[in-house]
Amino acid sequence: METLGLIEIIGRGEDSHHQFKERLNKAKEIAKDLIAFNNTEGGYLLVGVSDDYEVKGLSPDELEQANRLIADAATNNVRPPINIISENVEHPDGMVIVVRVEKGLRPCADNDGRIWVKNGSDKRAVTAIEEMQRMFQAAALVHADEVSVENTSVNDIDTGFFADFYQRRLQEELDPAEDLSGVLESMNLLKDDKLNLSGTLMFARNPQVKKPAFIVKAVCFPGTEITEQEYIDSRDLSGKLADLLTNGKSFVLNNIHHRQDEQSVNSVGEPEIPAIVFEELIANALIHRDYFISAPIRLFVFRDRIEIISPGHLPNNLTVENIVNGNSNHRNPIIASFAPFAMSFRGIGSGIRRALVAWPDIEFIDDRAGNKFTAVIRRTQ
Repeated sequence: METLGLIEIIGRGEDSHHQFKERLNKAKEIAKDLIAFNNTEGGYLLVGVSDDYEVKGLSPDELEQANRLIADAATNNVRPPINIISENVEHPDGMVIVVRVEKGLRPCADNDGRIWVKNGSDKRAVTAIEEMQRMFQAAALVHADEVSVENTSVNDIDTGFFADFYQRRLQEELDPAEDLSGVLESMNLLKDDKLNLSGTLMFARNPQVKKPAFIVKAVCFPGTEITEQEYIDSRDLSGKLADLLTNGKSFVLNNIHHRQDEQSVNSVGEPEIPAIVFEELIANALIHRDYFISAPIRLFVFRDRIEIISPGHLPNNLTVENIVNGNSNHRNPIIASFAPFAMSFRGIGSGIRRALVAWPDIEFIDDRAGNKFTAVIRRTQ
């Protein structure tokens, strides 16, 4: 880093990406700052600068001691150890150590097992299990659909539905004499006699008995805004993922206009927006939502638009531009791999593109601050 760049950083003050330390004393304390940068978006630790942006400078002995402490912190006080880059940068008021920490590919913790993240210009320890799970999910170290669901067993499985899925998936009949527990375990749907989330949501008779938050809350409003007291239709949709897709699509189609076109007056008519749009986008929400968040998918029909709101923003570095161009990242790999054989839709990987081809007037909003993803389908007036 050049001196001018250092002066500019100091002038802007501390923020989520820049932390100032006048002096370093303990590797254990330094590790917390390094961990917080690694677990958030990366950043710079400047040593020799006070909290009020005054450069105090470091002597040659202090430079040597501080660099040893920083290396000790990154190697021996962070689990797993992280790589850092440090520079001794000259400033008119003295030497400053600039430590650069890249955003990590996986979360790390201190020797006491505490996970630290940036909180504005400060840092905080992560204490909520759900937040820890999402961090490990982002690093592909754990997936929500693999987590066991308490108080479940093979007895919760809708065997007829599973047998139909099995035939479509493997092109052979499920042998009634075969041990169903063994089959489920081999397909990564059961472990230690408990269904995981995939097995529960896709094949249990009543998934919401075990996971009541994972419903679709569907509401049709008469105007263009959410109103608590005034609505045309409101339902809490439950059942397997296949049921949620079918009933969610039906809810929308029952609450939008249909045109007769050249059909007879006795026909149902064609929906104002092609049904494939809702099929693909509701399936996308069910398959790719963040199941570490205990909240429903929301399906809102307004006079001018339909909104499908999924818990969880796009995973990792995936962007709206990426998904519009056909890229994907499977947050729930078991559900994603089995969904085409268990749900009535055309498949995965290009659903967003198919929806846009059928109806281009769709906006996608990746709300990282609010931790949600919204598809907005504009209606014809």
